[in-house]
Formats: sequence, C-alpha cells, structure tokens
Amino acid sequence: MIKRLKAANKNIRNSILENFPNIKVIGVGGAGGNILSRMKQAKIEGVEFIVVNTDLQDLYKSGIKRKIHIGKNISRGMGSGMNPEVGRQAAEESREQLEEAIKGADMVFLACGLGGGTGSGATPVIADICQQLGVLTIAIVTKPFAFEGSKRAQIAEEALLKLKEKVDAYIVIPNDRIFNVIEEKTPLSQAFEMIDEILKQSVKGISDLILMPGIINVDFSDVKAILQDAGMSLIGLAKATGEDRAIKAAKEALGSPLFEYSPHMARGILFNIIGDSSLTMTEINEAARVITEVVDPTAKIIFGAMEDEKNKKGEIKIMVIAAGFEYSSKNSNRAQSSSYTPLEKLNKKPFESTSSNLNDYNKDSIQTISIDEHSMEDFTDHSIDEIPAFLRKRKNK
Repeated sequence: MIKRLKAANKNIRNSILENFPNIKVIGVGGAGGNILSRMKQAKIEGVEFIVVNTDLQDLYKSGIKRKIHIGKNISRGMGSGMNPEVGRQAAEESREQLEEAIKGADMVFLACGLGGGTGSGATPVIADICQQLGVLTIAIVTKPFAFEGSKRAQIAEEALLKLKEKVDAYIVIPNDRIFNVIEEKTPLSQAFEMIDEILKQSVKGISDLILMPGIINVDFSDVKAILQDAGMSLIGLAKATGEDRAIKAAKEALGSPLFEYSPHMARGILFNIIGDSSLTMTEINEAARVITEVVDPTAKIIFGAMEDEKNKKGEIKIMVIAAGFEYSSKNSNRAQSSSYTPLEKLNKKPFESTSSNLNDYNKDSIQTISIDEHSMEDFTDHSIDEIPAFLRKRKNK
C-alpha cells in the first residue's frame, strides 16, 4: 500500500513537472562539466543536465547522465588543446546532435569556463543553435585568473564577444574577483569550488523562481520579460542574521564585489529572499525597499520570498540578479534623470562569501509565505507598478 502511494505521488509530481517550462542546463568543456556536477548535487528538480566535451575521457568521468561527445573526427576524443577553433569545428561537426538535444527547451543555461578550447570555441556555436530554435538562452561563464596568462585572457575575451551576440543574457564571473571574498590561506581547489557554487546558485535561483509551484506566483513569462534580450547581467549573493538582517543582506547582495558595475543601470531585477519560519512580511518589505531604491525606477522587478525549514535558524539569504545594462548615450541621459540611491550611500559591508553561506536552497523544505491584504499596507506609498507581480496577484484576489 505504501509503495503504491509513493508511486502515485511520484506520478502526480511528474505530471506537474511536465506542464512546467522545459529548462536545460548545458555544461561545455571541462569547467562546464565540473559546474554541472555541483549543480547535480544540489538536486535541482525539473531541470535536465547535459554535458558537452571534446575530451572523451573527461566526458565519461562526469556523473551527468546525458553526455554529448562533439568533434569525434576533429579531436578524436583528445580534447581541443586550448584551441577554440578546434572547439568551434567540433561543435559544428556535431551540430545536428546538439540541435536534437536542445529541441523542446523553453530555456537553456550555458555554463562554461572561458579561456580554454572547448568552452570558448563550442559554446558560441551551441548558443547559435539555441537562437535559431528561439530558445531563451542564459550564459553563465567564468573568465580565467590573471596568473593563467594573457593568452587565456585573450581567448576568453574573443569568445565572450561572439557569445554575447547569440544569447539573451550573460553573467560573467571573473575568477580574479574571488580574491575579494576568500581568505589568503584558502586552497585553490576550494576557491574553484566557490566559483562553481556561485554559478550553481545563479541557475538554481532563476529556475526555482519558475519551477516551484505554490511557492511564489512568478511564472516563466515574468522571468522571460526580465532576461530576454537583456545582455550583460550581474549576480550578488549574501546572508545576514540578527537585527536588521533583511536590510543587511540586501545591502551586501547589492554591494557584492562580483558586481563589476552598479546595479542602478539595470533594466530588470530578479531577487530571491529565503529565511526560516521567523521571516516576516516587514522584513520582505524592508529588503524590497533597499533594492528598489538603488535601481532605476523604470526597471522591471520580480522577486520571490520563501521559507526554508533547513535554513540556518535566524538567517536570511538574498540573491540579486541585475539584468540588462546599456551604455548608449540615451541610457546615460536616463541614468542622469533617475532618482536612484547611489550605491555608496548604502553603507555596504564587505561581501562575506564562504562555502557555508552559499548553501543549497532545498526545494523539499520550502513553503509558501502567506500574504494577505493587511500585509500589503506597507506598500501603499509606492506605485502599484513597483510592487512585484506575485504580491500584486495576491493583493488583487
């Protein structure tokens, strides 16, 4: 009887997931494969992982079920030798196979480390396939450490120029910025793990906003409105405890050293607030106010607020993704006329980032926060358009 109930529950869950947007995460090259391995450990539901590589040995060491070996005739299974042209040709040779793997997707995340051969050469080709298929495509990539040499840096920059023309949005994590958030004695292997963790949280944070039924009323079309044709995007992650924890976490996420530019220039903002059962509507309001006061008032804003039973007691986590940066003279005029709060006025503290403060968001333990009409009163002095979609929906019920 118990087995039948479990089977029935699994069938119901699978039926629900079938009606969700089809999201695929493709890890390209050795670094991309490593990133996907960490994502798999996070048990992100409703997402398909695909690892792509020219190196046959590295490919089959991966724990990802779906593997695509590209360029069998070009690289003969021995990798690309830090030559992006080999990576490009390998992807072109296997274009039909890649296209078949991508078909049916509504959203694709491309994860890779730029500066090598396969990631730098093949990823723009895969992005082009996604573009041809009309798939919302988000690239989340790393740039090499300075100590890896100017050649890798040049390869990375050239690859990024090609990639950003083919994707809707791209998040770049310069590896060198990890020095701002680690201690001097942190082992290199742990530093790489932390970089992978940041990329993992980027994918998980966005996919959770879309795929968690009954938690927040944010759907795929809302997220698409922020990320489609957004271009360069940035991510900040933070946590805080104690008095004013929501405000502290919001400020630290906005002041993240991973931000190469101030988020006030972003055309769209996605942010996620997670706490334990002590998380209050007032704290959600406080965090939202901090973030909305920094960004351009014309920016689109979507956020989720969740309770996680496995979250550290008394701790709040916030993820902020700022999307769509423009550098035209038109945008400069818009920035000058806007009434945003400069980032420097936030009295930001150093971003505290360790493996422990980038813990996985456990889906099974997350519950909906109940929001009623009275809890919306704090928003009445703001335009209704500034209230995130999921709160407006609840208010209008």
